[in-house]
Amino acid sequence: MDDIIVQYKEEKQTTKRNWRTYEQRVAERLKTAFRELKPLIHEAASTITFVSGETRGAKPTLTVEQRTIALLIKHIIGKSNRNMSSMFTIFSLLSDIDISYKTVERFYSDPEVIAVLYNLHILILKKKDVKDIDGSGDGTGLSLTVKVNYSAHAQKLKDKIKNIETQSKKEYKKKLFVYSFKLLDLKSRMYIGLGTSFKSEKEAFLKTMKMIEKINIKLSSIRLDRYYSCQEYVKLLRERFVDVKITIIPKSNVTIKGDWEWKRILYDFVTDPVTYIEDYFQRNQSESSYSEDKKRTGWQVGQKREDRIDTADMLTSLWHNLSWLG
Repeated sequence: MDDIIVQYKEEKQTTKRNWRTYEQRVAERLKTAFRELKPLIHEAASTITFVSGETRGAKPTLTVEQRTIALLIKHIIGKSNRNMSSMFTIFSLLSDIDISYKTVERFYSDPEVIAVLYNLHILILKKKDVKDIDGSGDGTGLSLTVKVNYSAHAQKLKDKIKNIETQSKKEYKKKLFVYSFKLLDLKSRMYIGLGTSFKSEKEAFLKTMKMIEKINIKLSSIRLDRYYSCQEYVKLLRERFVDVKITIIPKSNVTIKGDWEWKRILYDFVTDPVTYIEDYFQRNQSESSYSEDKKRTGWQVGQKREDRIDTADMLTSLWHNLSWLG
């Protein structure tokens, strides 16, 4: 396998990036994102009729559109709830808006805001005409503290994988990070589905697959890393997405026992490994997208509640998709 990969890299021609044109394209995409943001949010909110049976309590200071825009702006500039609240005080000189940091924090669990964000996700995909995708999936960890970086901590865990961990250490690890999985469309470079979990990457993966089923987008092919290189995931994907082509790198202890779909994957890998690996390596776009996201919005999640972490991850995905809208 290692020799095949070396041969592939030697034969594969790579072109150097033209940084001048690259920066120009990025700038144009960002201009499109900011230009389209407010009209898209208005369209996403206007298609929903919110009905509330609760008449008690103070009415929201901001409309649902204003709350959604405020949350997206807060996420992209990387301010804390308290700092964002202070910035609203500055904005109040123009708009008479004055809210507390607790109100900003509640935006993350506001059902009206979450509904608009989901609608916004669907509208962006429709605007880009995403219907039939060749996908690439990957998982990562989002840090819940500034003390530890996920990639460095994960590497330490891999180095100590043979050691038996105590239950208390496992619980502490869960408080440090949350798992995130996203499925990327290779053509448009947009996220189609996403999911998070405190429990495992598998649970985040299943949430992502469930989201893709709901938005009714055809999944023609998918590329996954070796974590998903087993018959369980192949069977799960074939049951949910008929005729999907699955590209995975078999593990060293793989067996041919299993159904015909599993045997077909192994047959394709063995008969033409170079072409197979070339297709599989498109999954690198998922890894580069995660890198792009962490540079744009940071590697830390500023929320602790699971529902609010889901919203924060959705905001990261929306900014990613908006940046590729142009």
